[in-house]
Amino acid sequence: MSGTTPGPMPSPPPSPSPERTRLAATLRELKDRTGLSLAGLAEQTTYSKSSWDRYLNGKALPPRQAVQELCALAREPESRCLALWEIAESEWTWRPTDAPSPATPPPPSPPPVEDTRTGNRRTAIKAALVSACAATAGIVALAVLLLPGPNDDEPQPPPSPSSPAAPLPGARCQGAACEGQDPWNMNCGSPPDTLLEHRTATGAWVSVRYDKACGASWARTWHTSVGDRVEVTADGATYRAEIKDDIDAKNYVYTAMTATRPGTTVRVCFEPATNGERECVDGRVP
Repeated sequence: MSGTTPGPMPSPPPSPSPERTRLAATLRELKDRTGLSLAGLAEQTTYSKSSWDRYLNGKALPPRQAVQELCALAREPESRCLALWEIAESEWTWRPTDAPSPATPPPPSPPPVEDTRTGNRRTAIKAALVSACAATAGIVALAVLLLPGPNDDEPQPPPSPSSPAAPLPGARCQGAACEGQDPWNMNCGSPPDTLLEHRTATGAWVSVRYDKACGASWARTWHTSVGDRVEVTADGATYRAEIKDDIDAKNYVYTAMTATRPGTTVRVCFEPATNGERECVDGRVP
């Protein structure tokens, strides 16, 4: 008796990464703190009920803005959550695909956790709500025509035109006023541009970060060892950061900022604690 040969069983969806699982667990803690249901979150934020269900269960990586809005509702400083989000986002961005790309070098892997005990972290709470006010009926009609199609992953309009919208806080310094300041405390990493990334001979990574609104750059390092040092310099002073203990070695460590303008060459140097040569690389502000 003839019969049809069953086709291959579909592959199960990939399980969430440890980074995304940890972020989702943290977001669920914040959601419980607010006392809001999924429907309540949808009413108080610019994301839908179904989107929050995916974010809180680790089925999808939330946008950075969604994390910020939930932190604001829970009255939680953003630094820890944004650190977890950055790690999860890095893992998501560099996840493997089916298409081979032998010419592309492997990207740097992020550290397992971000240090939140030092001053190199953002402490301001942002409320990222979208204003729905329109001056005239003509503007409203035009806005409706320009709205994208429905997509749960995109911000949804507020539930009522009367709902107030809090402005997104901007940079707290600019240019020379940022010299020697902490990039996170000055709100200069939301997010910044990466001018370069370099893997050193010891396996540590360094990068040069730049924020256009602040007009300043700084260095970041990770996968380091205790005693390693990183420094950044441009037209002004040189700023250094040292890996002081095992906690630093497992996290991102940042230098203070140096004021930079378009066209400025920014140099980052890495000096290993063990026997090794000092390495320096240059980036250029666009």
